[in-house]
Amino acid sequence: MRLHLLFFTLAMALPITHATAATGSAPLPQLRAYTVDSSWLQPMPPLQIADHTWQIGTANLTALLVQTAEGAVLLDGGMPQMANHLLDNMKARGVAPQDLRLILLSHAHADHAGPVAELKRRTAAHVVTNAESAVLLARGGSDDLHFGDDITYPPASADRIIMDGEVVTLGGIAFTAHFMPGHTPGSTAWTWTDTRNGKPVRIAYADSLSAPGYTLQGNVRYPQLIQDYRRTFATVRGLPCDLLLTPHPGASHWDYAAGDNAGAKALSCKAYADEAEKVFDAQLARETTGTR
Repeated sequence: MRLHLLFFTLAMALPITHATAATGSAPLPQLRAYTVDSSWLQPMPPLQIADHTWQIGTANLTALLVQTAEGAVLLDGGMPQMANHLLDNMKARGVAPQDLRLILLSHAHADHAGPVAELKRRTAAHVVTNAESAVLLARGGSDDLHFGDDITYPPASADRIIMDGEVVTLGGIAFTAHFMPGHTPGSTAWTWTDTRNGKPVRIAYADSLSAPGYTLQGNVRYPQLIQDYRRTFATVRGLPCDLLLTPHPGASHWDYAAGDNAGAKALSCKAYADEAEKVFDAQLARETTGTR
């Protein structure tokens, strides 16, 4: 009985102790929203890239619509709040929600896969990606290797898991997946052949090659990060690539606001990889010397 009374006395005292400690503590931190440059959210009308390929995203985020005889394919979707804008641009191109058949992803960060859950719900399109991106997509971007839970979005499930070199075909257009890990473990380039002015044009939609704020050396969550980037630079140089596009257009020197001249200064795949590797090497050198 005495032992029971002792436990009861301690239990009654604990809330008072905790309340007293909490009163003198600093406030808990505010939640941080994922904010981006306004140009990433600037709507723009559809911009024709090739006979069947259109940029329907925003001024500084790529979302590519490829129209085929059997329905449409969307490559990336931008930020979570872009779903209505994308559907409006699809409508402007004569694509009804039910006509969107496939959604292909470059990688599963919030600024490219953000509206996938809503688009899938409103169109019934099938999401196609690799296993690495499918895991991050299902978590809505949480527990990211580099960003933790800072850039989350509504989670979505993949309908088809693809392998490196696998081909996805719709309406006679074949999209080939090329794994290019680095920016994320699931980063992917997609290539397909369209036409312009009656001639075939090999389009490469190559994922980001940047490492924004990443720990490159001795990264415990991604031990082979440097080696993956090196292999990826070589992969991008070897893509079938008459015309290069990237998730962030500026990375490949596109300027969507320039209209018909949007791709006037666009890089080749080789130049894109060369330029990115120089930036990567400089970042690695700064990390090695402890400078910024």
